[in-house]
Amino acid sequence: MRISENLAADLPASIVVFFVAVPLCLGIALASGAPLIAGLIAGIIGGILVGSISGSPLGVSGPAAGLAVIVLTAIETLGSFEAFLLAVVLAGAIQALMGLAGAGVLGYFFPSSVIKGMLSGIGILIVLKQIPHALGHDTDPIGDLAFQQPDGETTMSSLSMMTDDFTIGAIVIAAVSLGILILWEAVLSNKGKLFKLIQGPLVVVAFGILFQLIAKSAVPSLAVSPEHLVSVPVPGSFSEIGSLFAFPDWSQIGSRAIWVTAVTLAIVASLETLLCVEATDKLDPLKRVTPTNRELLAQGVGNMASGAIGGLPVTQVIVRSSANIQSGGRTKLSAILHGVLMAIFVLALPAVLNLIPLAALAAILLVVGYKLSKPAVFKEMFAKGPEQYLPFVVTVAGIVFTDLLTGIALGMGVAIIVLLRNHYLNSHFLHLDQSDTNEGRTTVTITLAEEVTFLNKGALRRELDKVPEGALLRLDAKQVVNADYDVVEIFDDFKSSAAGRSIDVELIGDLVPGRRSPQSPPTRHSSQPVA
Repeated sequence: MRISENLAADLPASIVVFFVAVPLCLGIALASGAPLIAGLIAGIIGGILVGSISGSPLGVSGPAAGLAVIVLTAIETLGSFEAFLLAVVLAGAIQALMGLAGAGVLGYFFPSSVIKGMLSGIGILIVLKQIPHALGHDTDPIGDLAFQQPDGETTMSSLSMMTDDFTIGAIVIAAVSLGILILWEAVLSNKGKLFKLIQGPLVVVAFGILFQLIAKSAVPSLAVSPEHLVSVPVPGSFSEIGSLFAFPDWSQIGSRAIWVTAVTLAIVASLETLLCVEATDKLDPLKRVTPTNRELLAQGVGNMASGAIGGLPVTQVIVRSSANIQSGGRTKLSAILHGVLMAIFVLALPAVLNLIPLAALAAILLVVGYKLSKPAVFKEMFAKGPEQYLPFVVTVAGIVFTDLLTGIALGMGVAIIVLLRNHYLNSHFLHLDQSDTNEGRTTVTITLAEEVTFLNKGALRRELDKVPEGALLRLDAKQVVNADYDVVEIFDDFKSSAAGRSIDVELIGDLVPGRRSPQSPPTRHSSQPVA
C-alpha cells in the first residue's frame, strides 16, 4: 500500500492530531517542570523524525504524561535542565541499542487484558480530566494524566472544585463543540466526501476561535480570559527563534547521576512505548503489526535528537495515536504531517494557536476518551470470566487512581497471580477409579502435563496426600517434556513413604529432571525411587 494513496485520509487526521497534540505537549512540559517550548520540540521531533523512522502505521510519538514525574524529579536532582538534556540524549542511545539487540520482544509479554485495561483506564481518565476544562476550571495542565495533580488537587477533588470555578463562555464552547462532534460523526460523515475530508474536530477548533473573536467584540461577558486559551511561547522576532532551544551540558557525561537517570528514562520510555504499540495495533482497523525492535530504534533516535536541542523525552503516546485512528488516519504519513504542522505553527504562527479555547479541545478529548472506554468493552471483558476481567479492572482502577505505569504494574501483578494459579491447577489431571480388575483396590491415575515446574509443587503435593491407603497410584508421565528437580523430588519422597501405607506406584513413561527420555513401558515400583 503506497503512502501517497492515503493522503486524503492522512491529511485530515494529521490536522486533528495536531490540535490535540499542541495543548498536551504544553501541559506535559508544565507538569514536568520544564520550559513549555521543550514539550513542543519533543512533539515536533516525535512527529517528523520518529514518525519517519518508525514502522508503526498509526502510532504518534511525543512527550508522555507517564514520564512527567520522572522528568520533574530528574531536573531537580541533576540541578539544571541542561544536565537533564544530556541524560535524555544518553537514554536515546540506550534505547537505540535495545532496538538493535532485539529487546522489542518484551512488548509481547503484556497480556491482552492489561492492554485493554490500559486503553479503558486512559479513556476514563481523559474524560474525568477534561470535564473541568470543559467548564472553564483550568488550574490543572490539560496534558496531565496523574491522579495527584500539579495544582495540588486530585482527579476527583478537581471535579468537586470546578462547581465553584466555572466559566459560562467555556461551557457554551464545550457544549456546542460536543454537539458538532456528535452530529458530524452520526449524520454528516455519511452525507458526502466533503464531510469525511473535513473532520469534526477541525470544525470545532474553527468554531472555538470564531466564538472567541466574536464574543470579545460583541458579548465580552462570554469571551474566555487568556488563561482559558492555548498558550504557546511567541518569539519577539524570527531572529529570536534560536533562543528557544537549549543544549546538553556535556561536561557532566561522567556523572553517575546522569547515567542513572538515562537508564531509568530508557527503560520506562521503552516500556511505555511497547505498551502503546500493542494498544495501537489492537485499535488499528487493518490489524497491522508494528515491528517493535524498529520502534525502539526510532524512539532512541528521536530522544537523542530531542535532548540535543532542548526537548523532553518522547515515547509513542496512546492519546494521540487513538485520536489519529479515530480521525481516519491510515499510514504513518499522518504522524509525520502532524509534526510538520506543529513546526510551522509553533515557529511561524503561534499567535493563531493562542486563539484556541481549551474548552474546544476538551470537547475533542472527551469524545476520544469515551471511544477508548465504551461500556461495551467492560461487558466483553466481564463475559470472558475472572481470568480476564480481574487484571482488566485492576489496570483500569490503577491508572485512574495512580498513574499510567503504576496501573499497568498493578494489572500485570494480578495477571501473573492468575497465571500462577492456573499453573498450580493445571499441572496434572486426576482420575479416581474403583475397579475389581485391580483386586478391588482404589486406582488413582495422575496424568502429568508437558511442563511440570516448582510452581506446581503445592498442587501435586496436595493430590498425593489424598491417595488412600492400599491404593494403586498410576503416574502417567508420557506427555512430560520438562520436569523440574523439585517435582521429581516430591514423587521420590512420596515413593519412600508409600510402602508404609501399602500404596503401590506404577510409573508410565519416564520422569527425569530436564528433557524427558524416550518413553518406556509401564513399570511397577515397590521400593525404587521414581527417578
